[in-house]
Amino acid sequence: METEPFYKKSAHILIVVTLFVYILYVMSDIIIPFAFAGLFATLLNSLQNKFMQLKIPRVPSIVLTIIIAVLIVAAILSFLSMQLIQFGEMLPELRLKYKEVILDLETSIYQKFGVSIAKQTQYLEELTSKSKGLIGSTVSSALGVFSILFLIPIYIFLLLYYKTLILNFLYEAFTREHSEHVASVLKETKSAIQSYVVGLLIETIIIAVLNSGALLLLGVDYAILLGVLGALLNLLPYIGGLVAIILPVLIATVTKDGYSTQLYIVGAYAIIQFIDNNFLVPLIVSSKVQINALVSILAVLCGGALWGVSGMFLSIPFIAVLKIVFDRIDGLKPWGKLFGDQVPTRHKGEIWRFRRKATVKSS
Repeated sequence: METEPFYKKSAHILIVVTLFVYILYVMSDIIIPFAFAGLFATLLNSLQNKFMQLKIPRVPSIVLTIIIAVLIVAAILSFLSMQLIQFGEMLPELRLKYKEVILDLETSIYQKFGVSIAKQTQYLEELTSKSKGLIGSTVSSALGVFSILFLIPIYIFLLLYYKTLILNFLYEAFTREHSEHVASVLKETKSAIQSYVVGLLIETIIIAVLNSGALLLLGVDYAILLGVLGALLNLLPYIGGLVAIILPVLIATVTKDGYSTQLYIVGAYAIIQFIDNNFLVPLIVSSKVQINALVSILAVLCGGALWGVSGMFLSIPFIAVLKIVFDRIDGLKPWGKLFGDQVPTRHKGEIWRFRRKATVKSS
């Protein structure tokens, strides 16, 4: 049987991938909440199993599991809302200080570079008008996320309720000889997702404590709120940590004299990011999700382009599941190695060249 040429095979794969990405984009409003529900259902599965072991029936155990999860999320949101209320009370005063800082900055620019204050105001208004569309789309996206939060608990309930049905389908969809591979993929996928999400939660708590502690020591207003928001932004790999620095720097600029506090904030956050990237992430988050930095960054950027902030968060678990599947299929193992974080000391070309030279010498 004649094998298909490489260019034809590549074209077919490209068409399938393009159609798949297009479907993901078009059906994002349906797929995003379902993907989050699958993530949290996998995480909550162990808790629901423990309730089942206590002889609690399936439906009450699922409802109890979801109630506990909702209470935890509600407690976090309540804490953030209290902090935001305090921030809102000081907003008029912060606005006045912000105008004073802007006026001082405009005067300094006029004295040093000769750009008139009117011209600077015009540039600032143009920049503000361009960003209005972006801010509007962000708010709209946030409202969309808020609306789908009501769907996620329903999806989680249904996924946990029909868990056995879904698992039986996956086993029966493949032949008996592949049942061990299917079991291995499902077990590792569950372990990887649970370890990843639990690791993220532990990392977020540690980063929130470090951020808040550093800002409190520097005397920055709303230190706890800014520290927690920075930790939440840090959930976006490689990108959120940089964005998190902007908020406390802006607050310090408005509430403090001079610029020394801002420099200290940047230095403190740089140290925290170093600790996070070199100790917390490898030890806590990446123990099961072993994806190299290059693939992680590309996945986060592609996820952001496809689904926005939700795509950034879901990209790493998605790539981790793909790697687990690739590692179990002979034809796709090179892709699994490409996604992994194990870097060989020598590439195949050098090894083959060495073997060829050794064969020539021996002959």
